[in-house]
Amino acid sequence: MYRRTVLTNGLRVLTAEMPHTRSVSMFIAVGAGSRYEPAEKAGLSHFLEHLPFKGTRSWPTALAISEAVEGVGGMMNAATDREMTSFWCKVASVHADRAIPVLLELILHPLLDPAEMEKEREVILDELRMTNDYPAQVCDLLIDRAMWPDQAMGRDVGGTSETVTAIRLDDVRDYMEQQYRPNNTVIGIAGAITHQEAIAMVDDATRHWQPGMVMGWEPMAPPSADAPKVLLDRRDTEETSICIGLPGFALADEDRYVATVFNGVLGDGMSSRLFQALREDRGLTYDCHSSISSYRDCGALVVSCGTEPTRAVEAIAATRHEIGTMLRPAPDTEIHKAREYIKGRLLMRMEDSRSVASWLASQELLMDDITTPDETAARIDQVTPADVVRTAERLLHDSTFRIAVVGPHEDVTDFEAAL
Repeated sequence: MYRRTVLTNGLRVLTAEMPHTRSVSMFIAVGAGSRYEPAEKAGLSHFLEHLPFKGTRSWPTALAISEAVEGVGGMMNAATDREMTSFWCKVASVHADRAIPVLLELILHPLLDPAEMEKEREVILDELRMTNDYPAQVCDLLIDRAMWPDQAMGRDVGGTSETVTAIRLDDVRDYMEQQYRPNNTVIGIAGAITHQEAIAMVDDATRHWQPGMVMGWEPMAPPSADAPKVLLDRRDTEETSICIGLPGFALADEDRYVATVFNGVLGDGMSSRLFQALREDRGLTYDCHSSISSYRDCGALVVSCGTEPTRAVEAIAATRHEIGTMLRPAPDTEIHKAREYIKGRLLMRMEDSRSVASWLASQELLMDDITTPDETAARIDQVTPADVVRTAERLLHDSTFRIAVVGPHEDVTDFEAAL
C-alpha cells in the first residue's frame, strides 16, 4: 500500500501510489500541539499554525499563497490538536509540482511578520468567541476539563483569550525553532504520483532543513478523588447540551480496535443502541452519539446529546442504562453489523487521496508504525461479542463517569445524583 523513505535529516516521507485517481494530496504532520505547551502559553501551537498562511519567502502574502493553490482548483488547510499540527493540500495531479512547494514553504520559510501576527491574533480571539457561542462546542470543552482537570489534556487547544493575548512573536519563533524539525515531522503523499517523484520534490525543498532536539509532551495525570465530577455552564438556552465521559484506551492498547466495535454498537450511527433508545424510543433528543478517542497515553469514551432541559437527568439515566447493557454479550448479528459499518466507512474514506496521506503521516508520527486499512479491517473482523464485553468491563471497572452540562440549570445537585 505504501513506501517509506527517511531522508538524511531524519524527515520521514511515506507515499501511496493511487494511479486510478486524478489528484495528489500532501499531509505534513508535526509533533507540536497543546500537550507540548505550558499553561501560561496555551494556544501557542494553534497560533503558530495560523501564521505561515500570512506569507512565506516565495509567496509573501496570504493572497499569493491562496492563489497558488486555489488558482489551480486545489484545496489547502491546517489543523492543531493535542499531539500534532497538520498542514495539507489536495490538487489535481497535473498541478502537484506547483502546490507541494507552497505547502512545504509554510513550515520551512514563513515570514512571521509582526504586523500580520497582530491581525491574526484578533482572528484567533474571534475564533474563541465563536466557539463560546455554540453550547454543544462549549460542552465538548467542558467534558475534557472534567476528565483531565488542571493539565494540558483538559485545556482548549486554542487556549484562552488571556493566554492568546499574552503570546509574543518571540514565543512563536522559539517554539517553531524547537518543534518544527525534520526529525519531528512526517510527510504523507498519496495519489497519482510515484514514490520517486514525491521524494524528489520533498528532498529538493528540505535538504537544508536541520534536525534538532525537541520538547517532550506532558503526560496525562488522573483526576484527584476530590475533583468535580460534574461541570456546569449555566446559560439561558432552550436546549441542554450534555456530554458523559469515561477514560478510554491509548493508541498502543490492542483493545482500541475492540473499543471501536463497542462504540459502533453503542452510539456510532442511527442504528446504534443510544440513537434508537434515546431518540426513536423515548423522543429525548434530536441527535445522540458516542465517540472513542485515543492518544499516546490515554483515551476517552464520550457520549454527547442535547435535550429539553427538564429531561436532562432522564437523558443521563437513559445513557447510563444503555452503556450498562454493553456488559452483556451482544447478539452476533449486532456485532457483525457494527464491524461492517466500521469497515465500510474506513474503506470508503481510503478512496480519497487526502485521507490516505493523513492516515500514513498521522500513524507514523504518533505510533512510529503503520497499520494499513486492510490490516485494520482484519483486526475489526476478529472482534467477538466476548471481546466487547471484556472491553466494556475495562471501561466501566473502577471508572467514574464525568458529566458536562450547558443549559438553564442553577446547580449540579440533580446531575451528581444521577451519577
